[in-house]
Amino acid sequence: MPILERPDGARLYYEVAGDPRRPPIVLLEGLGGDVVGWRRTLPHLAAELFVIAYDHRGNGRSEAPPEPTTMTTYAEDGLAILDELRLERAHVYGQSFGGAVALELTLTHPERVRTAILAATHPGSRHAMPAPGRAPKDRPWLQRYSPAFAQAHPDLVREDLGLQGRRSPPGERRQWEAMRDWDAYERLGEVVVPTLVLHGSEDRLMHPDNARLLAERIPGAELVILEGAGHAYQIEAAEEADEVVLDFVRRHRS
Repeated sequence: MPILERPDGARLYYEVAGDPRRPPIVLLEGLGGDVVGWRRTLPHLAAELFVIAYDHRGNGRSEAPPEPTTMTTYAEDGLAILDELRLERAHVYGQSFGGAVALELTLTHPERVRTAILAATHPGSRHAMPAPGRAPKDRPWLQRYSPAFAQAHPDLVREDLGLQGRRSPPGERRQWEAMRDWDAYERLGEVVVPTLVLHGSEDRLMHPDNARLLAERIPGAELVILEGAGHAYQIEAAEEADEVVLDFVRRHRS
């Protein structure tokens, strides 16, 4: 089981898939998620790319930080994974909280990022568009999934929810604290790498207007809205999302 120990003692679990001679892409999961959340994405991307997925400190099989942590630390964890695998640059693909980490990494170390894929995320809490609505108390999973998908595929929703058993409240709290105190809005114009902004049209956790805001302020950014998909678009529209990502990466290989 690959584990990277950071100087502060945090231990990061990671996985790799695909041919290491191919272009590398790093997958950055959402708040409280783990590598398992990419289970439908990872095999598809690994057919063309060298895929690295890891659990943020406090997520999955990575240890929770003992004290408050900033977004800078989460971004530096990503750099440490690249260094561990001796990768000079990589495509960086983050979803939700992972999208914020990808954005911070892109802003602070553009020389290590070939492209940035910012999915279901926002530019920081002070400028984020509020969520479009809360899910019913008796159906909290509708915060993550579109109602149409949840109704049509209850088996997939149950499977997905059942795989979230490794959630760590202390780790989630540290990530929430880091996100609460972070804002990249004024720096969006400084992004210099090709950027794709990806979002589900029915996202009830992260308003789709956040994607439009990011795409408007990041120079040259491409915007793709996945019609009908909720926050967990990588579960609901896995193949469509993967093809969008692969097409973007193919056009920016060099």
